[in-house]
Amino acid sequence: MTSADILHMRRAIALAARGLGGTSPNPVVGCVILDPSGEVAGEGFHAYAGGPHAEVVALREAGGRARGGTAYVTLEPCNHTGRTGPCSGALLEAGVARVVVAVSDPNPKAAGGAAVLRRHGVVVDEGVLAAEAEEVNAAWLTYVRAGRPYVTWKFAATVDGRSAAEDGTSQWITSPEARADVHRLRAECDAVVAGIGTVLADDPRLTVRLTAGVPAPPRAAPVLRVVVDSGARTPAAARVLDGEAPTLVAVAEDAAVPAHLSPHAVRLPRVPGGIDLHALLAELHDRQVVSVLIEGGPALAGAFLREGLVDRVVGYLAPALLGAGAAALGPAGVSTITEIHRLEFAEVTPVGPDLKLVLRPKSPVSPSPVSPTPVPPKSSGPQSPKES
Repeated sequence: MTSADILHMRRAIALAARGLGGTSPNPVVGCVILDPSGEVAGEGFHAYAGGPHAEVVALREAGGRARGGTAYVTLEPCNHTGRTGPCSGALLEAGVARVVVAVSDPNPKAAGGAAVLRRHGVVVDEGVLAAEAEEVNAAWLTYVRAGRPYVTWKFAATVDGRSAAEDGTSQWITSPEARADVHRLRAECDAVVAGIGTVLADDPRLTVRLTAGVPAPPRAAPVLRVVVDSGARTPAAARVLDGEAPTLVAVAEDAAVPAHLSPHAVRLPRVPGGIDLHALLAELHDRQVVSVLIEGGPALAGAFLREGLVDRVVGYLAPALLGAGAAALGPAGVSTITEIHRLEFAEVTPVGPDLKLVLRPKSPVSPSPVSPTPVPPKSSGPQSPKES
């Protein structure tokens, strides 16, 4: 792995990130094409499901300069014909001599592009900046590897951990800048999940409302609103049923569902304390939901943590103190200090007057969406063509 490989793959990863929120149920992918002299000839990223893949976009920009050059791709070029053709074939047709890959494709339907390229004499190097590339694609990799959506728990609180005052009021603890960032975070997810307690107390809309100047991802469908409501208590007048975005209400299989909820309800197994969250995530996975954002309330967040179903925590801390009132997190299965949920900081960023924290479990959920250490690069030169 050369310094040039690191430079260009890091650029490809940055390009891939531009597709966040727009590509589900596909991955985000970035690509950089160099001409034979090592100059950048083309760049591209996968912007929306059904649209051209990153390699195709970059090859179009590169034109004839791609022949004999190098392609840097964050995910192994696909070897699958779906709504678009295989990217491995596009690279071969363009005459690219070397392909540098960050992460092998774990999807058996699309994997195999690297092998095809090698069989046709292309040099393929794999594992370059794998950990960084997995980070930007963590949601999709979890979706494929674990067979469930990637789960982010978001909370807003004072620095003493309170999400509401003693009388229940909570608007607004954080600043307009923080709230705008939350809507950007929502836009990058496929579903926003809240518990019935939050719906009854706050009557949230759970929609994406981006501020001026913040571009919306070119989503194929609006972000799905999900209410975890074991007893089917969501009122007919609740704003989550206003038709502004699709809504799913997860009710217990033995609940009596009123007529106004029937079009939205999905019945799931009841467990002590409410709905089986594993079954909920399986249902969302079947609906091609790649990533979910848990927004409320503390009891629901605690339940997801107890089940080991939180992949990322995003907290917005306001420089304020309440001293009493609701905590941001409810019971999370910790009865003694040895059972504490340990996290690692991934990002600490000021947002207006507030502080944004991004954290991940120190003991990753299984299977891990992010490699703990970079995968050592492996290189393969030209090989004789073989029958597949």
